Amino acid sequence: MMTVLEYADDMNKKVEEIIGACKKLSIKINEETDLLSDEDITILDNYFSSEIDEEYDIDNEIDEIVEDIKDTKKIDVDNSVSKQKLKKKNDTAKNKKDLAQKKKEMYKNKKKLMSNTPTNNSNIVLYKENMSIGDLAKELGVSAAEIVKKLFSQGLMVTINTPISYENAEILVLDYNKELKKEETTDVTNFEQFEIIDAEEDLVKRAPVVTIMGHVDHGKTTLLDTIRKSNVASGEAGGITQAISAYQVKHNGETITFIDTPGHAAFTEMRARGASITDIVIIIVAADDGVMPQTREVVDHAKAANVPIIVAINKIDKPGANVEKVMTDLSELGLTPEKWGGDTLYNEISAKNAIGIDGLLENILLVAELKDYKANPNRYAVGTVIESRLDKHLGPIVTVLIQNGTLRLGDPIVVGNAYGKIRTLKNSNGEEITSAIPSQPVEITGINEVPVAGDKFMAFESEKQARSIGEERKKQARLKENTNKTVLTLDALFSKIQEGVKEINVIIKADVNGSSEAVKNSLEKIEVEGVKVNVIRSSVGGITEGDVVLAKASNAIIIGFNVRPSNSIKDYAEEQGVEIRPYNIIYKVVEEMEAAMKGMLDPEYEEKVLGNAEIRQLFKFSKVGVIAGSYVTDGIIKRDSKARVVRDGIVIYDGNIGSVQREKDSVKEVKKGLECGITIENFNDIKVGDIIESYEMVEKER
Repeated sequence: MMTVLEYADDMNKKVEEIIGACKKLSIKINEETDLLSDEDITILDNYFSSEIDEEYDIDNEIDEIVEDIKDTKKIDVDNSVSKQKLKKKNDTAKNKKDLAQKKKEMYKNKKKLMSNTPTNNSNIVLYKENMSIGDLAKELGVSAAEIVKKLFSQGLMVTINTPISYENAEILVLDYNKELKKEETTDVTNFEQFEIIDAEEDLVKRAPVVTIMGHVDHGKTTLLDTIRKSNVASGEAGGITQAISAYQVKHNGETITFIDTPGHAAFTEMRARGASITDIVIIIVAADDGVMPQTREVVDHAKAANVPIIVAINKIDKPGANVEKVMTDLSELGLTPEKWGGDTLYNEISAKNAIGIDGLLENILLVAELKDYKANPNRYAVGTVIESRLDKHLGPIVTVLIQNGTLRLGDPIVVGNAYGKIRTLKNSNGEEITSAIPSQPVEITGINEVPVAGDKFMAFESEKQARSIGEERKKQARLKENTNKTVLTLDALFSKIQEGVKEINVIIKADVNGSSEAVKNSLEKIEVEGVKVNVIRSSVGGITEGDVVLAKASNAIIIGFNVRPSNSIKDYAEEQGVEIRPYNIIYKVVEEMEAAMKGMLDPEYEEKVLGNAEIRQLFKFSKVGVIAGSYVTDGIIKRDSKARVVRDGIVIYDGNIGSVQREKDSVKEVKKGLECGITIENFNDIKVGDIIESYEMVEKER
């Protein structure tokens, strides 16, 4: 539902136009503040969508006028050329007409999609402030009379309009096997933090998203071109010309999405910004060159992304090709072939001569089947920006990947800190479409400014909502720019306890191979239960920008052994929030890392008994409960400490001491040989002769 004013704003029309249309359509609306129902909105959408056809009627009229002018002037033209031009014009007109029809159908049948705002499951009842008996009954799906009857039986005289306390509501919902939670307002602004959980029945199969990475000149571009050519018919609209850096192909009736990234640095940079868009990584290695330094880097980046890896050994038909050596070298990097007992799929191919391409595509589909990639097309779209540019005529043009939901023409959208309304929607062949589904890459226009690669996007129900969120996000981004970046240091790892971090990611750079291996082995031998060192890269040479990018993406620390970063790398690392720690003695590396690991462990506690008190008299008060008149037999009784009530050697209750009184004063503790009054939190079933044991949990030293 929305007001007339909101709808007018959303449709970029005057309020008077909307009210006029409502009168024509017999919708009972008089003022701009009147509410439109969902049904009213659908009727109005269909009414205004008819305007789409008008554009194309005008185009057809212009075409007819041009033909009339030609006839009048008796222009002589080459017949074959005329036929080609006429065919081209007819095709263009037909495409325009088809698109107009599709748009019209879309608006006619435009259904309301599911909101992306986190919702509670059916077993959770939300308690709202000043909730009445009737409201609770409605949330539970039962009659108010039933609730009133239950409360009557508990001695509470209520009516349907009586407010109900949280405590009473909590007891009631348990009878219906449900859980009560207090309502919390959801901040839609930071939608990246939303975890959208779809019901299993709403999920459908989606295409896997694949990124190809490899050393320069090992055939990545050729492979991409070959896959594209073999899957696009020569007569198909758009041919093999790529409109955007992502495309979809068909193999055995199944769709695969390929993302063309400029290299592992870009891939990792996107990952560093939280853009995990790739389902599968293909690492391409030339059989004649073998595993190169950049190949090793690519493997590190792909493994750090924690996605399935498929190896494509290219150029197998070239002289000097050595497939076995490539497989051996990659096995040393942790990519053991499946036929050698490992879990990595290998394909021998020639991208140039289209050898083994079908087998590679089949392996992609095999991994996809095992992983069972799914999404919900019936909600508003969410996804990630792949690339963007500014066109002087069309404004910002953005390539996005739909990761969940459906993106439709006209949808209000927030992209990074930009916002707008989808004006055009094109698929990877450059064809205009009206909607896009999960795993589909599309090019969109209508955004007010150019976002950056890796930015998340989300579609919303109204343009007003999108604009409000976009402006708020821009404001937050400005504030964030003015704050200092937090650098990940070893010291900072201690604070990660609350976040559940249980491993330290490390990149090792050393002067010689022997040193890098020695440091790696020493770190991996550190034994601290519950925490481990994860060496994501160990190599020889100076610290590079690529090391910093990987460290940023993987939340890692760079250890430089007998190597030091240049000033420019230092500055870049500081800018990216990455710590570089130089060492020249191995045991210093081990000592500091071990200390950090111990600091990351959940603290261990041991019990320390403080003292005991014997209950000798009971005092009952309606407001306070039962006060135990006690005598401290040993140690001390401490306020706010933990306590056990022991009767005949058996612990009957374990809780906390609420208060300790000496004479009429509240005190922190009472020592041996003194009398005092003690209350136990949430427990009054105490008797004369019971023993109160005061104790506390103390953190153990490691």
